[in-house]
Amino acid sequence: MTSSNSITIVGNVTREPELRFTPSGQANTRFGVAVNRRWQDRGGEWQEAVSFFDVVAWREMAENIGQSLQKGSRVIVTGRLEQRSYETKEGQKRSVVEVIADEVGPSLRWATVDIHRNERKDGQSGGYSGGGNAESAPPAAEAAMATVPNYEEYGDEPF
Repeated sequence: MTSSNSITIVGNVTREPELRFTPSGQANTRFGVAVNRRWQDRGGEWQEAVSFFDVVAWREMAENIGQSLQKGSRVIVTGRLEQRSYETKEGQKRSVVEVIADEVGPSLRWATVDIHRNERKDGQSGGYSGGGNAESAPPAAEAAMATVPNYEEYGDEPF
């Protein structure tokens, strides 16, 4: 039996995405998303609840988020939940659950966007080239990436 740990949230960015780089040069960005839920209770009164999520993105997506999103943007985030423990400067142990983003996009329900494809660092145009980022992927992910078709062979874009 395999378990699945995937989540999709739709909400508003609560703080400016913070783009940072690891000592090895990997980009990452963190931002918050507020998800509002509204419903009518049995008495017909409207109730509202807000859930807050911390989102983490890596590599090119992190850089794109840093250039594209700002506080208040409505976004759709898909990813997985991951728990991380750390120690504060005061020596207190803390634990946090974050959404590690696989995809982040603008919600087009109440807004429009202009899409600009980025030039990839390997010299190819933006979009999926079938190669993925195998240098940081676990062996199983490398094998899965190898089975994805290379759309450039056909001269077509996957979208």
